[in-house]
Amino acid sequence: MDRRQFLLTLAATVPALTLGGKVFAAPATSPRFLLVFLRGGYDANNLLVPYGSDFYYESRPTLALARPTPGDPKSVRALDANWGLAPAVAQTMGPLWDKKQLAFIPFAGTDDLSRSHFETQDNIESGEAGDARSYASGFMGRLSGVLRGVPPIAFTDALPLSFHGTGDVPNISLKGGSKAVFDDRQSKILASMYEGTPLQAAATDGLELRQQVAQDLQSEMVAASRGAVNARGFAQQGQRMATLMKDRFRLGFVDVGGWDTHVNQGGADGQLANNLDNLSQGLAAFADGLGDAEWNNTVVVVVSEFGRTFRENGNKGTDHGHGTTYWVLGGKVHGGRVAGNQVAINAGSLLQNRDYPVLNNYRDVLGGLMQRMYGLSASDLGTVFPAAKPRDLQLV
Repeated sequence: MDRRQFLLTLAATVPALTLGGKVFAAPATSPRFLLVFLRGGYDANNLLVPYGSDFYYESRPTLALARPTPGDPKSVRALDANWGLAPAVAQTMGPLWDKKQLAFIPFAGTDDLSRSHFETQDNIESGEAGDARSYASGFMGRLSGVLRGVPPIAFTDALPLSFHGTGDVPNISLKGGSKAVFDDRQSKILASMYEGTPLQAAATDGLELRQQVAQDLQSEMVAASRGAVNARGFAQQGQRMATLMKDRFRLGFVDVGGWDTHVNQGGADGQLANNLDNLSQGLAAFADGLGDAEWNNTVVVVVSEFGRTFRENGNKGTDHGHGTTYWVLGGKVHGGRVAGNQVAINAGSLLQNRDYPVLNNYRDVLGGLMQRMYGLSASDLGTVFPAAKPRDLQLV
C-alpha cells in the first residue's frame, strides 16, 4: 500500500468525534437510532400480507402467500383480521411482535412518483420537501447537527447522502471481514506523518478506531462460530453493528441491496423470501447483540425507496411501485400493531390502478418519531425535515 493509498483509506476512517485525543464515547442515556435502507424497492405486499383481501390473491396467482393455515409453515402468520406476516420472517420477527417491540406502517413513502431508484432514494436521504434536493446535506446529518454530541456512524462503503452536511462521519464497510486495514508498522508510519500537525489528534483517533473495530469484529466472529448466530450475510452484520453501537455510537445508517425483483421473485420460497430471511436474522442479531437493557433504548426503522406493483408481472415478479411498508423495532416501541392511515385493499384503492398509495409521508412519520425520541423543538425539527408536518403515531 503506497502513501497515497494510505491517505485515501485514512480519510474514510478519521472521525470528527474527538475529546482530548481519544475516541469519543456516546452519552450513556442518549437513545440509539438505526436506519436500515433496503435499496431496490422491496415488495412489501409479500412481507406484510393483506391476506384478508381477495383482490390480493386475484392479483398474484403465482406469488401470493397462503392465508393462515394451522400446520402449514408456508402460510402467513395472522397479525390481525386483515394483515399477516410472511413465513420467511415469522420465526425471527414473530417474537418481537408478540413482545410488542415491532410495528409496521403500510402505505408509507414519498411524494415522488418518478419510480426511479436513484431519484427516490435521494429524495428520502435528503429529507427535503417536494422536489427540492440539496446534495450538500441529508436528514440524518442535520439530525446529528441539532442533537450535538450524539456520535454518528454509517455502516457503508462510502458516506451516504443521509449523513452529508455534518462534518466528518466515520463510515465502516462490514463487507471485508475483521482484518485491520493497517498493520502496526503502517499505523506507526501514518501516525508519524501527522505528528506535530493540527490533524495529529484526528489521525490518531482514526487509526485507533480502525484497530478497535477490527478487534470487535474478530470477537463477534469467534462468538458466531459457536453456533449462536448465523454468520452469513446481514445476520453477521447485525452482530457487528451492535458491537459498535452498544457503547460508542448512537446514530447509525446501513443499506442492504438486492430487492429489485422484476423476475422470478418467488412466494414462500425464492429470492425475496431469502432476502427477508437474511434481513430479519440481522435485525434479530442486532437486538440480541445489544442486550435487553440497551435494546430498550434503541429504535430501528426499516425503509425502502418505494414498493412494488400490486399485481405480479408476466415474469413472475413485480415492477417499480409507490407506497411501501416501513418497520419500526425497539425494546420500548409501542408495537404489536399496524400503524398509520390505511385503506381497504381493492382495485379502486390502488394508485393509478397499480400501486399502494402513500398515505403516511416518510418525513411526517419520521419527524413525529424523532420529536418523541429526542424532544426536538419545532425549530430543530424544521432543520431536520424542512416544512414537514410531524405525525405522532405514538410508536415510542
